[in-house]
Amino acid sequence: MKLVAHDLACRRAGRTIFRGLGFAVAPGAAAALRGPNGSGKSSLLRVLAGLAPAAGGTVRLGDLDLARDGEAWRERVALAGHLDAVKPGFSVRENLTCWADFHGAPRARADAALERFGLESRADDPAHWCSAGQKRRLGLARLLIVDRPVWLLDEPTVSLDAASVAVFAQVVAEHCAAGGLALAATHVDLGFGAGAEVHMPAPGASDPADDDANHAASDPFLGEDWA
Repeated sequence: MKLVAHDLACRRAGRTIFRGLGFAVAPGAAAALRGPNGSGKSSLLRVLAGLAPAAGGTVRLGDLDLARDGEAWRERVALAGHLDAVKPGFSVRENLTCWADFHGAPRARADAALERFGLESRADDPAHWCSAGQKRRLGLARLLIVDRPVWLLDEPTVSLDAASVAVFAQVVAEHCAAGGLALAATHVDLGFGAGAEVHMPAPGASDPADDDANHAASDPFLGEDWA
């Protein structure tokens, strides 16, 4: 299933973050999402994950439309955000088995994911004992627990050493070889090779002149519909 966005826009706190964005990522491809700080890379990933509404445009994944098929869409997408979302009081293994139980996936995948990311020796340790790089690997290991064709990755290699970056790149390559696709916000080379790139417009490239008026008109609270 190809991921296709057309004329996409995003607004946050009454300000247009980006507009007019279009791109396509084919199945089997790993694309780097490029853009300066503040250009809206993280906001775009949240929109694509179905966690924030688009302010305009369309996004399709095969026959699915993001605005129309929200529940089915979210079942096909995995988001690894810039925060690791690790439960510090759980053991390293429990972080993954809990994720497996929540999604109805086999618990055996947890041990396989720990081994793949080099965390098997820490499996029974509390997650708060882990270093920043180990927590990052633990967060990424969740991608291997539940089958999702679309991986959305926000600066996935932060805190990783060179060996761990290589493992991550291989995991993404295997995901894509099986027909999945990945879109990763990054400022560095992730080892994807000469893959596709999606470029965000520079911050301020969209005209913000009517942002406050539009926000007041579209926001029930600011428009005093609450009174």
